[in-house]
Amino acid sequence: MNHATSPIFSQRRSGVLLHITSLPGPHGSGDLGEAAYHFVDWLVSAGQTLWQILPLSPVGQGHSPYNSPSTSAGNPLLIDLDDLVRRGWLTPGTEHRFEAGRCDFDRIGPYRMARLRDAWRGFTERALPAEQAELAQFRIEQADWLEGYALFMALELRHGKPWTQWPRSLACAQPQALAEAGSHMLDDLGFFSFTQWRFMMQWQSLKAYAHERHVLIAGDAPIFVAHHSADVWLNAPLFRLDAEGEPTVVAGVPPDYFSPTGQRWGNPLYRWEAMAEDDYDWWRGRLRRLLKLVDVVRLDHFRGFETYWEIPATEPTAMAGHWRAGPGTVLFESLARSAGVYTTLPVIAEDLGLITHEVTALREACGFPGMRVMQFAFDDTSANPYLPHNYERQTVAYTGTHDNDTTVGWWNSAQTFQRQAARAYLGPLADTEIHWAMIQSLSQSVANTVVVPFQDVLGLDGGHRMNTPGMAQDCWEWRFNWSQVMNEPARRLAEMTRAHGRNLPTHR
Repeated sequence: MNHATSPIFSQRRSGVLLHITSLPGPHGSGDLGEAAYHFVDWLVSAGQTLWQILPLSPVGQGHSPYNSPSTSAGNPLLIDLDDLVRRGWLTPGTEHRFEAGRCDFDRIGPYRMARLRDAWRGFTERALPAEQAELAQFRIEQADWLEGYALFMALELRHGKPWTQWPRSLACAQPQALAEAGSHMLDDLGFFSFTQWRFMMQWQSLKAYAHERHVLIAGDAPIFVAHHSADVWLNAPLFRLDAEGEPTVVAGVPPDYFSPTGQRWGNPLYRWEAMAEDDYDWWRGRLRRLLKLVDVVRLDHFRGFETYWEIPATEPTAMAGHWRAGPGTVLFESLARSAGVYTTLPVIAEDLGLITHEVTALREACGFPGMRVMQFAFDDTSANPYLPHNYERQTVAYTGTHDNDTTVGWWNSAQTFQRQAARAYLGPLADTEIHWAMIQSLSQSVANTVVVPFQDVLGLDGGHRMNTPGMAQDCWEWRFNWSQVMNEPARRLAEMTRAHGRNLPTHR
């Protein structure tokens, strides 16, 4: 493979990690409306040229963006409702009172979907011919994934059960049965297509606004997909399922930093040998569509492409799993050809956890930068790879990720020896502003790319954590409000960025 690195990672830059749902706004969770544009402006004021987000796909069980009913669709809960009002499809309504600092998805989801239904009815009644034609053209252009997604969502709405419990002909996705079912659900198919059209149009507008201000977008691609998804339902032969469509083995990781019993994610595993038969067509389409939405892809759980942890579906934890060989470089050679990328793909390899020499060799062969998380740096010796003096240039360095506690939260719960090690490395600033001490150390390092969670920029404690791996409740809900931001964090971050040569013009 080509060892050259993507140009995006060849210059010094820094950015902020913040998912869109964490933005302020009047409708219960962040969306693609005014606050998103304001956040781009804030990034510019802070000298940042990268905005990293979590997956844009619809959320699934537990409201997790990593457990989606479609890898190709956009999350309809991110649609800016105010834009639909301005277009005349949605009448202004009495807004609910939602918590400012938390996404109460159990209330927000039904509320937003009901408002989107109202907008769909308004569109069917009042849309201009040009708007109707635009939606029709979108449905034609995106038919390769949109038809299946819309039908899956409509059938889920009708049956209210996992797809394996639908009538057998539908569960097996028999063409005649699907055509018959679709003919009775035309309004639902139109609605789900309409929401995807509006999501895509609003997203592309926001992305263009960011690009005009030299801000790139880093997206996220989970390696595995949800069992209850259009992807698995329509591509069952590509997954390790039994005759009833249920997984025989599932994904996860062995015991590690986050869990002494490992993590049993429960996603079905791929039949890599079947995917190889058509040159990984499903993966090629997935990456091609994602790179039209974002500039950089963080490829979650990269080690699973070299070897992955296979857990029998009957096991309640991940402890009884074992390693299996992944597809390796062959997959990434296919992806690069399909994407039409003649240098290395703009991918960040999430190579955290138990990483072997073979995994590192695969990442280096692909030319992908790996990740380093500074919260992991103070459990060992000066040779710890997460300490900034051990970084390589082609590294994406973080204080923490969406799966970590905030840096202040980490400091408050750290063991004595960890605090002592951090003080020795970071100096006296560690005791008063651990978040700024870490940010400064990362920014000074040789790592070309630095990304800091917004909670760490604001110095927030562990009560503002985004996700705790292994927990099914109370995750993904964090939101900020502008009163928490003030002027000082942007000024300080911009000053640091200039001092360390990370504010050069962005090249794509």
